Amino acid sequence: MRSGTARSYGWEASTILGMTSASRTPRIYLDHAATTPVREEVREAMEPFFTRRFGNASSLHEEGQAARKALEEARESVLEACGAGDFDLVFCGSGTEADNTALIGSVLEARHQARGNSGAGSGHVVTSAVEHPAVLETLPLLEELGGTATVVGVDHDGRVDPARIEESLRPGTCLVSLQAANNETGALQPFEEVGRRAHAHRVPFHTDAVQILGKLPLGLDALPVDLVTISAHKVYGPKGMAALLIRKEASFEPILRGGSQEGGLRAGTENVALAVGFARALALLEAERRELCVRLQGVRDRLRGGILARFPGVLINTPQESALPTILNVSFPTVEGESLVRLLDWMGVAASTGSACNVGAKKPSHVLKAMGRTDVEVRGSLRLSLGRSNTEAEVEPFLDSLEKAVRQLEGVAPAV
Repeated sequence: MRSGTARSYGWEASTILGMTSASRTPRIYLDHAATTPVREEVREAMEPFFTRRFGNASSLHEEGQAARKALEEARESVLEACGAGDFDLVFCGSGTEADNTALIGSVLEARHQARGNSGAGSGHVVTSAVEHPAVLETLPLLEELGGTATVVGVDHDGRVDPARIEESLRPGTCLVSLQAANNETGALQPFEEVGRRAHAHRVPFHTDAVQILGKLPLGLDALPVDLVTISAHKVYGPKGMAALLIRKEASFEPILRGGSQEGGLRAGTENVALAVGFARALALLEAERRELCVRLQGVRDRLRGGILARFPGVLINTPQESALPTILNVSFPTVEGESLVRLLDWMGVAASTGSACNVGAKKPSHVLKAMGRTDVEVRGSLRLSLGRSNTEAEVEPFLDSLEKAVRQLEGVAPAV
């Protein structure tokens, strides 16, 4: 058996299934919410900037200025795809860095503005209990920096009540941060309404839009948002490239200090190749977004129906309405989710139990816990996330594999 296959209960997948590597079917990749493959067109667009067009975009010579031109063209292309003419764009190394920058930079700015006054209460951030770890795990650091945070709960579908966010605002609140769509369940948040309420109190609003990029139109100029996080590797671009979009009148302090790159908002030599790849990937995806999402919603709905038909006791965690067309999160109360993922992997299916950022940490899903799911339901969760490669032809083979895996696990290692 390969390293990393199911061992949670001291058994091997090959022993249970009586399968050899030669008997496995072609792989089915259902983890696009974690990452997507780089498109060939994107790889080709990036390649010259690793070799022939290698210049530093801050250099004044010909090679440097060629890199600068490509970088700024990529910046404008991403802004255009996001409908963000009123925004500046800061290229970052990851969505996590962009989220961190939005939160920490806002608190530092608030604390700075409060100097000379008492400073009491400044640097307060409001967010939700189902945010990405890039937001929630930053809150303790905000407190170390003198800020405070309020975490608002969600309903059974994983959505926050805008009124509860508004009730949490107070003098000194410097930012509201709410994701546009949840990375584990695909549930869409009422982020526009939350943004309007925050603005009514003159509080800036940040949204992590990583999961909706390339799936829903953004049109940021018309939305009540000030800071927006997006990432390349969710839209068939390269890993290690993301961006924080900042409405021009917004202000915060940079957290990476040094040179004057990115308009003084993020020091460090720009990664021109990855920026070019991000722009190319997003442009390609935007051109096919509408048709692709209609097709993938059909695949997702067939998966939902097939799972419900084969597993009467299953719990669907993804809301029926107001959810991304590409994510389906389910809980099997009779098995343990990590073992199911490992066994499916051995059978040729890539899926996950939730956020890739929690894998290896042995942490139960904070999202499902916040939604009121029981410990058994949380342990038995499985996230399926669709992308360009998935087709309806994969549905029945996947369901057959899933049924076989669940039945085998029920017999060998039932959840307790």
